[in-house]
Amino acid sequence: MVLRRITDTVTRGIEDSIESVSEALFDPVIRLGVTGLSRAGKTVFITSLVSNLLHRGRMPQLRAAAEGRILSAYLQPHPDHRMPRFAYEDHLNALLGPNPSWPSSTRSISTVRVSMRVSQSGLLRGLSGPRTIHLDIVDYPGEWLLDLPLMSQSYGEWSDAAFKAARAPSRAAEAEKWLATTAEVDAGQPLNETVANSLAGTFTDYLAATRKAGLSSVAPGRFLMPGDLEGSPALTFSPLPKPEKPASGSLWRTFEKRFESYKRVVVEPFFRDHFARFDRQVVLIDTLGALSAGPQAVEDLRVAMSEILACFRPGRNSWLSQILGRRIDRILIAATKADHVHHSQHARLAATTESIVAAARDRARFSGAKTESMAIASVRATVEQTIQRNGAEVGVVRGRLSQTGEYAASYPGELPANPSNLLLPARNGDAAWDGTSYRVADFDPPVLDLKPDEAPPHIRLDRAAEYLFGDRLS
Repeated sequence: MVLRRITDTVTRGIEDSIESVSEALFDPVIRLGVTGLSRAGKTVFITSLVSNLLHRGRMPQLRAAAEGRILSAYLQPHPDHRMPRFAYEDHLNALLGPNPSWPSSTRSISTVRVSMRVSQSGLLRGLSGPRTIHLDIVDYPGEWLLDLPLMSQSYGEWSDAAFKAARAPSRAAEAEKWLATTAEVDAGQPLNETVANSLAGTFTDYLAATRKAGLSSVAPGRFLMPGDLEGSPALTFSPLPKPEKPASGSLWRTFEKRFESYKRVVVEPFFRDHFARFDRQVVLIDTLGALSAGPQAVEDLRVAMSEILACFRPGRNSWLSQILGRRIDRILIAATKADHVHHSQHARLAATTESIVAAARDRARFSGAKTESMAIASVRATVEQTIQRNGAEVGVVRGRLSQTGEYAASYPGELPANPSNLLLPARNGDAAWDGTSYRVADFDPPVLDLKPDEAPPHIRLDRAAEYLFGDRLS
């Protein structure tokens, strides 16, 4: 195991050195990782970003676009033929069709390359001609990052932590069937694949139920997004209470081996082959969705984001630090669906998101990564209105409701000026918000009549692009 890791590390270092020399001599490449938990809006973000880079009329805050230095932008095949291509055209058609719908969510890793012909800025502009800069956008599920803590855990430690989490009040209902199934099994008995499949299936159902309930921290991440590993032994295990003396060939020992195989075959290759190659990273967060689900969902989101951002600050002696060929030096933490609240609440939405990830963000910043938080909408699905309510003017948003297809106004509630008013009851495990509630409506994409050279409307997508890679376009 150690020798293999050393060999992989050396190989990765040689490949990175070759890439660095190639980029210095030829066309530079910016590798942008895009992640977030389920329903955070990764697919919509990438689709809108690509469209708005190809047609830059709505990108005034991207300095290179505003200065007219992006002479052209176009899609190119990605040189790594092992990577699935992000289905940009299909997703854009879903958003812009006569009956628009949100595109299908991220289930696995994919990439798309946007190549931009850019003239240089300042004094260099007249001294050299335009150059081509490639932006490789890599889409991957944030749930995969939740697997990082598994690398430092034994099967027994992970099992104990999983049982403790399942018995928490916020998960008791969802975990009931799996816990009951586990209680009927003798982990010291010889392996029975029927029993193994039943345990793995009820455990996966439990994870799916917690996700549906609005909770964020679900691991192992591939159990809900197995891809081509579905049904394989690497995904056929679950936590078990440890018998006093588990024998070789027992259910416990088999699951222990499969747990280690999952780390070796599934988790480590992702970090080694993909994550270690990112230059910049955007982490999308559905803060409003967590607020709607209640304090326990907000606390669960805080824990999950802490685990996700831990990937960007590996310890000096950790296995991850040994395989990172380059450091991610800029991270954007973006609260999505800002169009679901009036613009007067956007600053509070960003502040709430900042508070949720504060501790983990500060540790990432300390390790050398620049971080920023903002509220965005990758595709603007609503318009704003002002209505009278109890004698006062209230800012609302109006859009096409997903449930009915009808247009209606929505006021989800007033976000507090002090985010601690939300985080304190979340940390305390309160079942509901005290004296208020947040009910964010689900809106379908707007029906748009765009010209061929127009991209979907958005909120601050251009500011996000400027922060993430604007400096590399100068």
